[in-house]
Order: sequence, then structure tokens, then C-alpha cells
Amino acid sequence: MNAVAHVGFGYWGRNLARNFAQLGALAAVVDENPDAAAAGAASLGVKAATFDAVLADPAIAAVSLATPAALHAAHARAALLAGKHVFVEKPMALSVPDAEALVGLAGERGLTLMVGHLLQYHPVYRRLREMVAAGTLGRLLYIYSNRLSLGKFRTEENVLWSFAPHDISMILGLAGAEPDSVSAQGVVSWSPGVADFVTVEMRFAGGLGAHVATSWMHPFKEQRLVVVGERAMAVFEDSEPDWNAKLRLYRHTIDASGRVPEPTKAEAESVPVAQAEPLRLECQHFLDSVASGARPLTDGTEGLRVLRVLDRAERALAAYLAGQGSGQA
Repeated sequence: MNAVAHVGFGYWGRNLARNFAQLGALAAVVDENPDAAAAGAASLGVKAATFDAVLADPAIAAVSLATPAALHAAHARAALLAGKHVFVEKPMALSVPDAEALVGLAGERGLTLMVGHLLQYHPVYRRLREMVAAGTLGRLLYIYSNRLSLGKFRTEENVLWSFAPHDISMILGLAGAEPDSVSAQGVVSWSPGVADFVTVEMRFAGGLGAHVATSWMHPFKEQRLVVVGERAMAVFEDSEPDWNAKLRLYRHTIDASGRVPEPTKAEAESVPVAQAEPLRLECQHFLDSVASGARPLTDGTEGLRVLRVLDRAERALAAYLAGQGSGQA
């Protein structure tokens, strides 16, 4: 089993560390707060270490990064230069050039670079993607995704960068392409310059449209992906507590032979999906990729595609907020 050092024992990082420990791969915990690193390491039965010590340790084959987003690129680059395989939480970098450099460096060194787009490993999304590939929904017409909740507010990044990478990753996976156009709008309500509500619109070749709504000032939690096709529609409701109700298929039909299209509604069908923890599957996939040398599902190239859309959305959002552009990039 390849030894992994986890860096960043915060709100999300401790979940990654726990999973790597349960998979028998965790070797060390690193955090900028030595007390947090020591407590985390003790709770998981491994050693606490510094980042420099991890990079210099030949017994550690890989690092898992859940540090602040602004540090992802620098930490990933240092780890790759030290010959370590890298799992980095989303976003992999905050600029396209930084992400391109990471992808190039991993390729040159023959190292695994994997991005934490967790929902790509969710069994329900994977089943939905299989249904789309099999033509169950027919030609895709429209996709929309809502990722809404109340808090936790951030001041170092806006809600676009904090929430939307997951949804953009899922949409690109279903579309099988990057969008031709990206537009965005948003609202800044609490912290100057930090958007709390952002919507992103994407248009793809062939007419497919997609919409993402993100907010951390919503009255309740909603995580919903809706995929509309010519033959049927599907809903992935991740905020649904009942696992068996997370994926529903609607075999609605629309008769367009007359002057006005006529819909015929059908009852929702629950789609059975074997239950498993997405984060456990993601961590195992990283370990398997390192061991086999196979390309991860969410490798650096996939992360770069998502980042390019985020970058276009951020520029469109900035133009919209400044009132100097159309909100499109």
C-alpha cells in the first residue's frame, strides 16, 4: 500500500485523512497549526510531520492536499517536484496557467495528479452518467444544477469557486465537451468583493444548455442536478436523505407534431443504486491509480477543463458586477 501524507487537517481535510487511514494508507498528518496536526495524527494512529519533512521522506509516495485554495498550486508543485503523487482538493489552482503547469509537470515526471471532484465518484452520479451514455434520456437538451445552503460564508473565495467546481465537473462529464460560451451573474451582500450568490450559464455545440446556481445564503440546503433529454428526464437529489430516492427518472414525453408541443407526464421512477461512501471511493481510486499508473477519472486534465470554465465564469462575473460588460466570456 502506497504511503500517503495528508496536508491540511481542517473541516474537510480531516475526512480525507480519516478515509486514507481506514484504507490503511495514511502515514502522516500535516497542518500549519502544530497542535492540530498532533491531535489529528494521534486520533488516526500516525505521526505528525511538517510539509518539508514529508517531501524529503522517501517512504511517503503521495500527498493529499486540503489546504486553502490559494495554496493548492504551490503545494502541489512542490510535491510533484519532490517526486510525490498528488491528490489535490478542488480547485487544483486559482489560475489556468498554474493548472497547466501542474498538468505538464506531472506528465514530465510520470506522476499521478488527481483533483478532488468528489461527485464524479458518487454512485448515483455514476449511474446517471451511465444512463446518459446508454441513451436512456435521449439527446440532452438542458442541464441545471443547484448547490445552495445557509453558510458557511467565506471571505477568501466567492461562492463560485467554493461551490461550483462540483457542478461544472458533473455537467462537463455529461456533456462530454467544454462549453462554447459562459456567462455569469452574481450578488455581493456581506463581504466586499465576495459574491454570495452566483449563477452560471453555459451553451454547448449542438444546442445543449446548462445552468448552475450557487449560494451560501439560501434558507435551506439544496443539492439538485436535473438532466433533461428528448426521451426522458432525470433528477439527482443529493440533499435527499433517503438513498433510494436520490435518483429519479421521469419518462415524460413531448409530442411536437402539432402547432403547440404537448407534454405527457409520467410517474417518477426511483432508480436503484448500490450505496457506498463517495469519499471512500474517491480515495481508493487515487490509491489504485498510483499503484497501477492508470489515469484517474478526475486527473489534472479534467481539473484543467473545469478550471477553464471557472476562469471564464469569474471574468464574466467581474464584468457583470462592475457593470462594464455583458457578463459573458
